[in-house]
Amino acid sequence: MAILGKLLRNRRAGEHGLAWCLPNLAAESLFPISSPDFADESALDQVHAAKRAGGHDRSPALAWSGIPSDTAQLLLVVEDPDAPMSSPIVHCVALLEPTVTELAQGALSAASPGSGVRILRSVVGRGYHGPAPIKGHGPHRYVFQLFALPEAVHRVGRRTPESAKPRAVMGAAKASARGRIVGVYERR
Repeated sequence: MAILGKLLRNRRAGEHGLAWCLPNLAAESLFPISSPDFADESALDQVHAAKRAGGHDRSPALAWSGIPSDTAQLLLVVEDPDAPMSSPIVHCVALLEPTVTELAQGALSAASPGSGVRILRSVVGRGYHGPAPIKGHGPHRYVFQLFALPEAVHRVGRRTPESAKPRAVMGAAKASARGRIVGVYERR
């Protein structure tokens, strides 16, 4: 598998496909996100990696502040822009109550989400799915993006947010503020 990673080393989806770059989510107002589990642009611990990569699929703890007072809902999207695909791989999508200001480690589990967390579909399944890049492909960035929504997402076309595809949910939301933190993971 390391040979495949080396062959695809220069193929990456790119940041332009992230939820962060969608016009409806590109709010000018920013708020800080932090994690006790990793610093921005630093390595994610093995516990946060996918089970097939030797990890535990445990989402890292996150905390934020400074969201607008008129926030009706928060949209959390975790994406890998370094996947050798045409668009970033969506590792997790969740809607959060506006009163939530932090997530404990593991709070994005589909089986037992944290209080105020609604787990939606991602490309990989429901809940947090940790990093498992191709061996030898190099470091991958995992972008934890949080968007403050002045209007809650109740419907995505004729679907509920839980049954809609991730990109459809992202397209149905409009952000008034946003924040992000990036973790890095590499399989050698």
